[in-house]
This record gives sequence, structure tokens and C-alpha cells, in this order.
Amino acid sequence: MDNKKSVIWWIRRDIRLHDNQALSAALATDLPVVPIYILDDNLLKQSNLKRLNFLFENLHSLDTFLQEKGNHLIIRSGNPFNCLKNLFRESNADAIFTEADFSPYAKDRDEKIASAVPLHLLPGMSIRAPSEVYKQDGKPYTVFTPYSHQWHSSIPSFPPLKIPDQIPALFDLTSEPIPASIPHPLFPAGERIAVERLQDFLNKHIQTYSMNRDLVGVEGTSNLSPYFHFGVLSARSAYYLAELQKQDQVSIQAVNSIEAWINELVWRDFYIMILSEFPHVLKEAFRESYNRIAWRNAEVDFRAWKAGETGYPLVDAGMRQLQETGWMHNRARMIAASFLCKDLLINWQWGESWFNEQLIDGDLAANNGGWQWCAGCGTDATPYFRVFNPIIQSRKFDPTGVYIRTWIPELRNVPTQFIHTPWEMPLELQTKVRCEVGKNYPNRIIEHAFARQRALDAYGRTRV
Repeated sequence: MDNKKSVIWWIRRDIRLHDNQALSAALATDLPVVPIYILDDNLLKQSNLKRLNFLFENLHSLDTFLQEKGNHLIIRSGNPFNCLKNLFRESNADAIFTEADFSPYAKDRDEKIASAVPLHLLPGMSIRAPSEVYKQDGKPYTVFTPYSHQWHSSIPSFPPLKIPDQIPALFDLTSEPIPASIPHPLFPAGERIAVERLQDFLNKHIQTYSMNRDLVGVEGTSNLSPYFHFGVLSARSAYYLAELQKQDQVSIQAVNSIEAWINELVWRDFYIMILSEFPHVLKEAFRESYNRIAWRNAEVDFRAWKAGETGYPLVDAGMRQLQETGWMHNRARMIAASFLCKDLLINWQWGESWFNEQLIDGDLAANNGGWQWCAGCGTDATPYFRVFNPIIQSRKFDPTGVYIRTWIPELRNVPTQFIHTPWEMPLELQTKVRCEVGKNYPNRIIEHAFARQRALDAYGRTRV
């Protein structure tokens, strides 16, 4: 190889060309760019098959896009420190540009790499970096509402970065093949599709988001979380486009709906910040006193919950959707999580781990934050005495049972009157609709009123 200089673009959770600040910084050097994705065993072993398939599909798509721009993707596997040192030497690189990550593993990894090669960390994973939104005393926020106010009040004006016309390449570098993968039927890969889906949501659904977001049987959410997780879609660009959409609205309802969706992007930033500033949340409760909860941790109940066989239809529908697709409606996630922690009194960390094993959008910060919120032990968490009633939640958010019937075929013939409480069906009706409770569909594994009081007692003892 000759002595021509280059720079390395280390791709991590930014599998895209649009609005990519690390790529932009690399291009600003006017040197050939070496795009690399490292298959890091430490991260791959934490991912489930659906998530890995989605990752590999998006790497294939990115490589195709890069080839259109005159470049190509380099794949290496192993320890990132060794991979980058070798590539740095092989490519005669001046610098490595990459998007900052905020998990404990990522921060430790990057610190070690930066001690050996010139590593430049650029923003982009979140809309606002954790260090951008602090209290006046320089400390991080631990409650969402004041964080959100500061987030909005200090956000700079910006246009998203455009896709570059050309990305100059350095050839003759070895690359491993991108692993084979199976396309996901619900989440096709590629940033072009992700951007199209975002635009479709902005054009058709965001104006009614606040009305429909919690209705589990309605297409009321954006369904973009897997694309945000891998950075196939820029959260900053999504925020910018949503704000533009808001300026065109005349309806107060539409404006409120757009603001409600933007608020979810702020929650995403908030949980990234919490993980960065308080890494202990990955091992224990944010609120130390809740580490003393006397969890039952009944294995038989946990297995029933995972399999979607608790006897509570909406809980079971959500858990079956999760296992089949690797995704679950957010309201269903909250209901299922509350049921595990409070009705079954099973440690939230068991649920957090199971979701991570199943979700295609399994994000360390958001998954942890959501579970601690539902368990009442995290930042800004739901109060310990708030225990979701799975029957009331079911009637409210799936009133006609559309979602339940989609995911629980044994309940499809059950009349709407009993779809949320099939155990109340008369025996002759159970026979008629071929759904005998305890035979075709499980009976309730716990009675909610009893479980609620048991949870209040267990949580209350930690507050003494």
C-alpha cells in the first residue's frame, strides 16, 4: 500500500449517511474516508437473533448506499481496540471519527482506544448530549419535567446535515463479509425506508398521535424505535422535521399531538443522560431504598408471564406480540411491566433482561428507564402506590379487543362483553365459543385486588 493518508469513520449506532456528524467531520478533512463496522463480541452476545438480523440487514443496506457514493463498508470482527489499531496502521490514517456513546462499556472502551490512537467523539446519538442539559449548579437532572424545560429552552437552531454527494474511498483494505441475515417482515432495513416511514408518519399520523398513541389496536405510534436504536434514522433530523410540521398546523389538537411525540424524543435523551450520569442503574434501582423490596420471584409465574399465559388478555397479548415480532406497543409494555413487578411481585430486573432478550429495538438506556419507571424505583417513576389494573387498562386501551384477538387466537370468538375478563363467561358460552377457561385459555394466575394490596405492603415496608 502507498503512503496516502486517510481518516477512519467508525460506525457504531449511526448506520446512516444523513445527518451524520461523525461522517461530516471525517469528510471535512478532505482525505479518503474508511468506513468500518466492528463486530464486537462483547456487544453481539448481548443481542438477540431478531436484533442481530436487523443490524446485519442495515449494514448490507449501508454498504449498498456507500457504493453509490464511491465507497464501501469495511467489516472487521474482534476487540475494537485491536481492530482499530490494525486498521489505523493499514490505512495510514490521521484520525478516527465516531459518534459518542454513553453506556459504561462504551465509555470505558473509547477511553482505552483514545489512549492509543487519535479518536474524535462527535454528537449524534441523542438530540442533546448528556452534558448539554445540566441544572444551574452544574449537576444532572433527575426529574424529567425540569429537564424537559431546560432541554427545550436551550436547544440551538440547526438544519440536519445532508447526505454527501460523494465519499472518497481508500481501496485495497481487507474486509470480512457482512453476516447473512433474514429480513424482518415488520421492519425492513435501510435508511431510505426509515426516512420514508418517518415522513409517512409526519404526514398521516402525528396530528392525531396524542389521541391514538395508547390505543394498542390502532396504528397510532410511529413504529420507528428500531431505526432510532441503530441510528438508521437520526433523532435530531426527526425532531427538526416534526418542528417544521408543527409550524404548518392550525389545529391546537394537531400541535399538541406533535409536541407529545417530540416529548418522546426528549424522554429518549433523558434516559441516555441518566445512564451516562448514573451508571449504577444497570445493576440496581436508581432509588436505593427500593433495592430492599422483598420480591417473590416465583419462577412458575415468571414463565407464565413470558409465555403470555397469565390469564389477563391484554398482558398476554403484549407478551405474545413480543415473542413473535420482537416488538411490543408501548402501552402494552407498560401494562405488562407493571403486572410483573406489582401483581406478581417479581424483580423488575428479570423483566428488563427478558425484554432485552426479545426486543428488536432493545435499547439499554430506554429499556432500563422504562422498567424502573414501571417498578416505581427509578427517576421520575410512577408512584409505588400506582398499580395498573390490567382489566381497566384493557377496557380503556383495547375497548373492542382488536389487539387481544390479533395475538390470542383462542379468544377470537369471545364476545366483546367478556374479551377483557373471559373467566366471567358462563360455562355454556365458553363451550359455544370454544374457549374454556383453564383449558383453551389459562385462568388468572393471581387475583388483582389481592396482588395490589400485597404489592403496596411490600413496597411500603421499604419506606419505613
